[in-house]
Amino acid sequence: MKYRVQHQTAYEYGDSVTLSHHVLRLKPRDLARQKCLWHEFKVEPTPLILRTEPDYFGNEQTFLSIQTPHGRFMVDSTFEIEVALLPPPDPSKTMPWELVRTRLRETPREGELDAFEYLYDSPYIPTSDELAAYAMPSFAPGRPLLAAVLDLTRRIFEEFKFDSTATTVATPPSEVLKIKRGVCQDFAHLEVGCLRSIGLSARYVSGYLETEPPPGKPKLAGADVSHAWISVFCPSVGWVDVDPTNNILASEHHITIGWGRDYGDVSPIRGVLLGGGTHSLSVGVDVVRIEIEIPLKAAEVPVESVAIPAPSQSQSQSQVQA
Repeated sequence: MKYRVQHQTAYEYGDSVTLSHHVLRLKPRDLARQKCLWHEFKVEPTPLILRTEPDYFGNEQTFLSIQTPHGRFMVDSTFEIEVALLPPPDPSKTMPWELVRTRLRETPREGELDAFEYLYDSPYIPTSDELAAYAMPSFAPGRPLLAAVLDLTRRIFEEFKFDSTATTVATPPSEVLKIKRGVCQDFAHLEVGCLRSIGLSARYVSGYLETEPPPGKPKLAGADVSHAWISVFCPSVGWVDVDPTNNILASEHHITIGWGRDYGDVSPIRGVLLGGGTHSLSVGVDVVRIEIEIPLKAAEVPVESVAIPAPSQSQSQSQVQA
Protein backbone atom coordinates (compact mmCIF):
# COMPACT_ATOMS: atom_id res chain seq x y z
CA MET A 1 0.00 0.00 0.00
CA LYS A 2 1.03 3.58 -0.55
CA TYR A 3 -0.31 6.32 1.73
CA ARG A 4 -0.19 10.05 2.16
CA VAL A 5 -0.46 11.07 5.81
CA GLN A 6 -1.05 14.59 7.09
CA HIS A 7 -0.97 15.35 10.83
CA GLN A 8 -1.84 18.91 11.84
CA THR A 9 -1.52 20.14 15.44
CA ALA A 10 -2.36 23.64 16.64
CA TYR A 11 -2.11 25.20 20.10
CA GLU A 12 -3.91 28.47 20.85
CA TYR A 13 -2.60 30.25 23.97
CA GLY A 14 -4.47 32.55 26.31
CA ASP A 15 -1.38 34.70 26.87
CA SER A 16 1.67 35.37 24.75
CA VAL A 17 4.44 32.76 24.78
CA THR A 18 7.81 34.49 24.86
CA LEU A 19 9.99 31.37 24.47
CA SER A 20 9.28 27.71 23.66
CA HIS A 21 11.26 24.55 23.00
CA HIS A 22 9.66 21.49 21.39
CA VAL A 23 10.59 17.93 20.41
CA LEU A 24 8.67 16.39 17.49
CA ARG A 25 8.47 12.70 16.63
CA LEU A 26 6.36 12.70 13.49
CA LYS A 27 8.52 11.18 10.75
CA PRO A 28 7.99 7.41 10.16
CA ARG A 29 10.84 4.97 10.51
CA ASP A 30 12.21 3.06 7.53
CA LEU A 31 11.69 -0.66 8.22
CA ALA A 32 11.64 -3.97 6.39
CA ARG A 33 7.91 -3.49 5.80
CA GLN A 34 7.74 0.26 5.19
CA LYS A 35 9.70 2.98 3.42
CA CYS A 36 9.16 6.72 3.80
CA LEU A 37 9.27 8.30 0.33
CA TRP A 38 9.31 11.91 1.51
CA HIS A 39 8.46 13.95 4.58
CA GLU A 40 8.14 17.65 5.35
CA PHE A 41 7.34 19.91 8.31
CA LYS A 42 5.62 23.27 8.33
CA VAL A 43 6.00 25.11 11.65
CA GLU A 44 4.49 28.44 12.66
CA PRO A 45 6.01 30.67 13.93
CA THR A 46 9.29 29.99 12.16
CA PRO A 47 11.73 28.49 14.69
CA LEU A 48 15.12 30.08 15.26
CA ILE A 49 16.67 26.62 15.79
CA LEU A 50 15.59 23.39 14.07
CA ARG A 51 17.69 20.24 14.35
CA THR A 52 16.85 16.62 13.46
CA GLU A 53 18.65 13.54 14.79
CA PRO A 54 17.87 9.98 15.97
CA ASP A 55 16.84 9.50 19.58
CA TYR A 56 18.10 6.69 21.82
CA PHE A 57 15.63 4.19 20.29
CA GLY A 58 16.46 5.11 16.70
CA ASN A 59 13.33 7.19 16.11
CA GLU A 60 13.87 10.42 14.24
CA GLN A 61 13.25 13.44 16.48
CA THR A 62 13.28 17.12 15.62
CA PHE A 63 14.20 19.77 18.19
CA LEU A 64 13.01 23.31 17.56
CA SER A 65 13.20 26.56 19.47
CA ILE A 66 10.88 29.54 18.94
CA GLN A 67 12.26 32.73 20.46
CA THR A 68 9.73 35.29 19.24
CA PRO A 69 6.49 36.08 21.14
CA HIS A 70 3.52 34.13 19.79
CA GLY A 71 -0.06 33.26 20.67
CA ARG A 72 -0.37 30.24 18.39
CA PHE A 73 1.88 27.26 17.66
CA MET A 74 1.17 25.06 14.63
CA VAL A 75 2.88 21.98 13.22
CA ASP A 76 1.85 20.42 9.90
CA SER A 77 3.60 17.09 9.21
CA THR A 78 3.04 15.44 5.81
CA PHE A 79 4.62 12.36 4.28
CA GLU A 80 4.15 9.60 1.72
CA ILE A 81 5.01 6.04 2.60
CA GLU A 82 4.93 2.55 1.12
CA VAL A 83 3.85 -0.25 3.46
CA ALA A 84 4.23 -3.90 2.45
CA LEU A 85 2.47 -7.08 3.50
CA LEU A 86 5.05 -9.45 4.99
CA PRO A 87 4.70 -13.23 5.34
CA PRO A 88 3.85 -14.08 8.97
CA PRO A 89 5.40 -16.71 11.25
CA ASP A 90 3.22 -19.56 12.46
CA PRO A 91 2.21 -18.73 16.08
CA SER A 92 2.07 -22.42 16.96
CA LYS A 93 5.72 -22.88 15.95
CA THR A 94 7.20 -20.10 18.06
CA MET A 95 9.29 -21.02 21.09
CA PRO A 96 7.46 -22.02 24.33
CA TRP A 97 7.04 -18.88 26.39
CA GLU A 98 8.87 -20.20 29.47
CA LEU A 99 11.95 -20.90 27.34
CA VAL A 100 11.82 -17.37 26.00
CA ARG A 101 11.63 -16.01 29.56
CA THR A 102 14.65 -18.13 30.54
CA ARG A 103 16.55 -17.03 27.44
CA LEU A 104 15.94 -13.38 28.27
CA ARG A 105 17.49 -13.90 31.71
CA GLU A 106 20.73 -15.18 30.20
CA THR A 107 23.65 -13.33 28.64
CA PRO A 108 22.38 -11.42 25.59
CA ARG A 109 22.92 -13.21 22.30
CA GLU A 110 24.03 -11.52 19.11
CA GLY A 111 21.17 -9.54 17.60
CA GLU A 112 19.03 -9.73 20.75
CA LEU A 113 20.58 -7.05 22.97
CA ASP A 114 17.80 -4.50 22.40
CA ALA A 115 15.18 -6.97 23.69
CA PHE A 116 16.67 -6.73 27.19
CA GLU A 117 15.88 -3.01 27.44
CA TYR A 118 12.17 -3.75 27.27
CA LEU A 119 12.02 -6.21 30.15
CA TYR A 120 11.88 -3.61 32.90
CA ASP A 121 9.59 -1.01 34.41
CA SER A 122 9.28 2.33 32.64
CA PRO A 123 7.72 5.63 33.80
CA TYR A 124 4.25 4.89 32.42
CA ILE A 125 4.36 1.08 32.80
CA PRO A 126 5.32 -0.28 36.24
CA THR A 127 5.16 -4.06 36.44
CA SER A 128 3.06 -5.68 39.15
CA ASP A 129 1.75 -8.95 40.53
CA GLU A 130 -1.77 -7.91 39.44
CA LEU A 131 -0.70 -7.55 35.81
CA ALA A 132 1.10 -10.89 35.95
CA ALA A 133 -1.99 -12.57 37.40
CA TYR A 134 -4.14 -11.16 34.60
CA ALA A 135 -1.72 -12.42 31.94
CA MET A 136 -1.21 -15.96 33.24
CA PRO A 137 -4.49 -17.59 32.03
CA SER A 138 -3.18 -17.08 28.49
CA PHE A 139 0.24 -18.54 29.29
CA ALA A 140 -0.33 -22.22 29.97
CA PRO A 141 2.80 -24.34 30.51
CA GLY A 142 4.58 -25.04 27.23
CA ARG A 143 2.32 -22.81 25.14
CA PRO A 144 4.07 -21.20 22.14
CA LEU A 145 4.88 -17.58 22.87
CA LEU A 146 3.04 -15.93 20.01
CA ALA A 147 -0.06 -18.11 20.48
CA ALA A 148 -0.17 -17.03 24.13
CA VAL A 149 0.30 -13.35 23.24
CA LEU A 150 -2.54 -13.53 20.73
CA ASP A 151 -4.81 -15.02 23.38
CA LEU A 152 -3.94 -12.21 25.79
CA THR A 153 -4.63 -9.71 23.00
CA ARG A 154 -8.06 -11.28 22.40
CA ARG A 155 -8.95 -11.12 26.09
CA ILE A 156 -8.04 -7.44 26.34
CA PHE A 157 -10.17 -6.71 23.28
CA GLU A 158 -13.16 -8.64 24.62
CA GLU A 159 -12.99 -7.64 28.29
CA PHE A 160 -12.15 -3.92 28.01
CA LYS A 161 -14.37 -1.18 26.62
CA PHE A 162 -13.11 1.65 24.45
CA ASP A 163 -13.90 4.87 26.32
CA SER A 164 -12.10 8.11 25.46
CA THR A 165 -13.31 9.80 28.68
CA ALA A 166 -12.21 7.14 31.19
CA THR A 167 -8.47 7.79 31.33
CA THR A 168 -5.68 10.32 30.85
CA VAL A 169 -2.12 9.97 29.60
CA ALA A 170 -1.02 9.40 33.21
CA THR A 171 -3.50 6.60 34.04
CA PRO A 172 -1.39 3.56 35.07
CA PRO A 173 -2.09 0.07 33.69
CA SER A 174 -3.14 -1.12 37.18
CA GLU A 175 -6.02 1.40 37.13
CA VAL A 176 -7.01 0.44 33.58
CA LEU A 177 -7.11 -3.18 34.76
CA LYS A 178 -9.60 -2.20 37.49
CA ILE A 179 -11.97 -0.04 35.45
CA LYS A 180 -11.77 -2.18 32.26
CA ARG A 181 -11.92 0.96 30.09
CA GLY A 182 -9.56 3.11 28.10
CA VAL A 183 -8.16 3.92 24.67
CA CYS A 184 -5.48 2.48 22.40
CA GLN A 185 -2.68 3.96 24.48
CA ASP A 186 -4.09 2.33 27.64
CA PHE A 187 -4.55 -1.07 26.02
CA ALA A 188 -1.00 -0.97 24.66
CA HIS A 189 0.38 0.02 28.09
CA LEU A 190 -1.69 -2.73 29.70
CA GLU A 191 -0.48 -5.51 27.41
CA VAL A 192 3.15 -4.39 27.60
CA GLY A 193 2.84 -4.31 31.40
CA CYS A 194 1.35 -7.80 31.48
CA LEU A 195 4.13 -9.23 29.34
CA ARG A 196 6.94 -7.54 31.26
CA SER A 197 5.37 -8.64 34.55
CA ILE A 198 5.86 -12.30 33.56
CA GLY A 199 9.42 -11.78 32.31
CA LEU A 200 8.86 -11.18 28.59
CA SER A 201 10.14 -8.34 26.42
CA ALA A 202 7.62 -5.91 24.89
CA ARG A 203 7.74 -2.37 23.59
CA TYR A 204 5.20 0.39 22.86
CA VAL A 205 4.65 1.37 19.21
CA SER A 206 3.23 4.69 17.99
CA GLY A 207 1.87 5.36 14.53
CA TYR A 208 -1.26 5.52 12.40
CA LEU A 209 -3.91 3.06 11.26
CA GLU A 210 -5.87 3.45 8.05
CA THR A 211 -9.56 3.55 8.92
CA GLU A 212 -12.63 3.05 6.78
CA PRO A 213 -15.89 5.02 7.08
CA PRO A 214 -19.21 3.23 7.73
CA PRO A 215 -20.77 1.65 4.61
CA GLY A 216 -22.27 4.29 2.36
CA LYS A 217 -20.62 7.18 4.21
CA PRO A 218 -17.80 9.38 2.88
CA LYS A 219 -14.50 9.55 4.72
CA LEU A 220 -14.35 12.88 6.55
CA ALA A 221 -11.25 15.07 6.34
CA GLY A 222 -9.28 15.05 9.58
CA ALA A 223 -11.25 12.08 10.95
CA ASP A 224 -8.26 9.78 11.44
CA VAL A 225 -6.16 9.77 14.62
CA SER A 226 -2.84 8.57 15.92
CA HIS A 227 -2.77 4.96 17.05
CA ALA A 228 -0.76 2.74 19.40
CA TRP A 229 0.00 -0.97 19.56
CA ILE A 230 2.79 -3.20 20.87
CA SER A 231 5.69 -5.37 19.73
CA VAL A 232 6.68 -8.58 21.51
CA PHE A 233 10.09 -10.16 21.08
CA CYS A 234 10.10 -13.74 19.70
CA PRO A 235 13.55 -15.38 19.44
CA SER A 236 14.40 -16.57 15.91
CA VAL A 237 11.52 -14.47 14.54
CA GLY A 238 12.14 -10.95 15.81
CA TRP A 239 9.72 -8.29 16.95
CA VAL A 240 6.08 -9.08 16.18
CA ASP A 241 3.50 -6.27 16.15
CA VAL A 242 0.14 -6.87 17.86
CA ASP A 243 -2.81 -4.46 18.12
CA PRO A 244 -4.90 -5.08 21.27
CA THR A 245 -7.37 -2.26 20.51
CA ASN A 246 -8.62 -4.14 17.46
CA ASN A 247 -7.61 -7.75 18.28
CA ILE A 248 -5.50 -8.00 15.16
CA LEU A 249 -1.90 -8.45 14.20
CA ALA A 250 -0.36 -5.38 12.62
CA SER A 251 -0.88 -5.31 8.87
CA GLU A 252 -0.10 -3.17 5.85
CA HIS A 253 -2.70 -0.75 7.25
CA HIS A 254 -0.47 0.06 10.27
CA ILE A 255 2.09 2.84 9.73
CA THR A 256 4.87 2.92 12.32
CA ILE A 257 6.29 6.24 13.49
CA GLY A 258 8.47 4.89 16.30
CA TRP A 259 8.74 2.81 19.44
CA GLY A 260 10.02 3.02 22.98
CA ARG A 261 9.40 1.82 26.52
CA ASP A 262 6.03 3.60 26.71
CA TYR A 263 4.10 6.60 25.38
CA GLY A 264 6.50 9.05 26.99
CA ASP A 265 9.31 7.93 24.66
CA VAL A 266 7.32 8.49 21.46
CA SER A 267 4.78 11.27 22.10
CA PRO A 268 4.34 13.20 18.83
CA ILE A 269 4.94 16.65 20.33
CA ARG A 270 6.43 17.66 23.66
CA GLY A 271 7.55 21.06 24.82
CA VAL A 272 8.31 23.60 27.53
CA LEU A 273 6.99 27.16 27.40
CA LEU A 274 7.62 30.50 29.03
CA GLY A 275 4.22 32.17 29.29
CA GLY A 276 1.11 31.06 27.45
CA GLY A 277 -1.38 30.72 30.33
CA THR A 278 -4.25 28.42 29.42
CA HIS A 279 -4.33 26.83 25.98
CA SER A 280 -6.59 24.91 23.60
CA LEU A 281 -5.48 22.09 21.32
CA SER A 282 -6.80 20.96 17.96
CA VAL A 283 -5.54 17.94 16.03
CA GLY A 284 -6.43 16.68 12.56
CA VAL A 285 -5.07 13.52 10.93
CA ASP A 286 -5.69 12.19 7.42
CA VAL A 287 -4.44 8.78 6.25
CA VAL A 288 -5.20 8.49 2.54
CA ARG A 289 -4.45 5.44 0.42
CA ILE A 290 -3.05 6.59 -2.91
CA GLU A 291 -1.66 3.43 -4.52
CA ILE A 292 -1.50 -0.35 -4.09
CA GLU A 293 1.99 -1.84 -4.02
CA ILE A 294 3.27 -5.36 -4.64
CA PRO A 295 4.13 -7.17 -1.37
CA LEU A 296 7.78 -7.88 -0.60
CA LYS A 297 9.08 -11.33 -1.39
CA ALA A 298 9.81 -13.61 1.54
CA ALA A 299 13.52 -13.60 0.74
CA GLU A 300 13.61 -9.84 1.18
CA VAL A 301 12.30 -9.93 4.74
CA PRO A 302 14.86 -9.72 7.60
CA VAL A 303 13.95 -11.18 10.98
CA GLU A 304 14.59 -8.09 13.09
CA SER A 305 10.98 -6.86 12.91
CA VAL A 306 7.94 -8.63 11.56
CA ALA A 307 4.45 -7.20 11.22
CA ILE A 308 1.82 -9.88 10.70
CA PRO A 309 -1.18 -9.35 8.44
CA ALA A 310 -4.54 -9.13 10.16
CA PRO A 311 -6.70 -12.27 9.93
CA SER A 312 -9.84 -10.15 9.65
CA GLN A 313 -10.88 -6.53 9.24
CA SER A 314 -11.60 -4.53 12.39
CA GLN A 315 -12.72 -0.96 12.89
CA SER A 316 -10.05 1.18 14.56
CA GLN A 317 -10.75 2.77 17.91
CA SER A 318 -7.89 5.07 18.71
CA GLN A 319 -6.72 8.07 20.73
CA VAL A 320 -5.23 11.32 19.54
CA GLN A 321 -1.65 11.41 20.82
CA ALA A 322 -0.64 15.02 20.87
